[in-house]
Amino acid sequence: MKYIVQLSRIFTGILFIISGFIKLNDPLGFSYKLEEYFSADVLNMEFLIPFALGISVIVVVFEVVLGVFLLIGYKPKFTVWSLLLMIVFFTFLTFYSAYFDKVKDCGCFGDALKLTPWESFTKDLILLVLILILFVGIKHIKPIFTKLPTTIIALLSFIVSLWFGYHVLMHLPSIDFRAYAIGKNIQEQIITPEDAPKPVSEYTWTFNVNGENQEFITNGSYPKVDGEYVSVETKVIDEGYIPPIQDFTIEVDGENQLDYFLGIDKLLIITIYAKEKTEAQGVAEIKALTDRAIAKGYTVIGISASSSDDMAQLAKENDLKFNFYATDEKVVKTIVRSNPGVIILNKGTVVNKAHWNDFEDVEL
Repeated sequence: MKYIVQLSRIFTGILFIISGFIKLNDPLGFSYKLEEYFSADVLNMEFLIPFALGISVIVVVFEVVLGVFLLIGYKPKFTVWSLLLMIVFFTFLTFYSAYFDKVKDCGCFGDALKLTPWESFTKDLILLVLILILFVGIKHIKPIFTKLPTTIIALLSFIVSLWFGYHVLMHLPSIDFRAYAIGKNIQEQIITPEDAPKPVSEYTWTFNVNGENQEFITNGSYPKVDGEYVSVETKVIDEGYIPPIQDFTIEVDGENQLDYFLGIDKLLIITIYAKEKTEAQGVAEIKALTDRAIAKGYTVIGISASSSDDMAQLAKENDLKFNFYATDEKVVKTIVRSNPGVIILNKGTVVNKAHWNDFEDVEL
């Protein structure tokens, strides 16, 4: 039992640290996922949406710290009980999401690793078993250092986690796992290769044969049945290849101008996903950056999910010398984890991006 507990301790601790660190690298992204869970269509807890970012930071810091606590053997009872309560909650959440098909990706590993709802639930079930082993064999969890070093490491893990979370919120994620990361070409992320796996669906046809309803399963072809058609249900077995970027548009008067803008060799885009949620200090930083870019020959535009009237008003109030175009809010949130933010493209390839706190340091 002792060795099983130690193996469970190592595996669980490392997994919690990795999972927590990936989300701590992008707490704003995890808060967007929590907002999805809190929405009316999922848990119907919309009163928590305004607190999603705070909850996000607390959860991911706690996740990393518990992983460290477990590995060094700091306060075993508190640590194991906390892990157990956390994994029970997450197991319920991922089961609910998978069974009712509510959230397509749990966000367990941020954008670094996408898991299907059932994969997420399976992962949580395995962790639940491992943590139950720790719970039963808690007497075998001993500190690996003496009291003072153990306490210092525990405190440092908390302080460093909080500092890192604050740092990436005030700037951008240190590691960008998204399709809009520096160095990636947006056109390549949109195109579906000709040899890419195709979607596979299963069709369940119902026919009335001699007064009795019977089901026939095909891959899409109409079954040859001597009976009266009643209905058909479609189930996706394999979604096939899904491009990393699917919904990015730059629209003016309902027309998508994305291809045109992706062909420009010096393009600076200011991103604002919602005017009413924009940081006032960030808006004040836009003019200096964009005026500097225009003077250096850049094409400058803005993209936002807010109405054209709202964005025209914002541009007028701040004497901005460029136009805003419409796009999807989720896309803008994905491009840059900042409101406002900036991304610079060279013929569709991302060459730079920045949080509004760093607008002054953007090299052109």
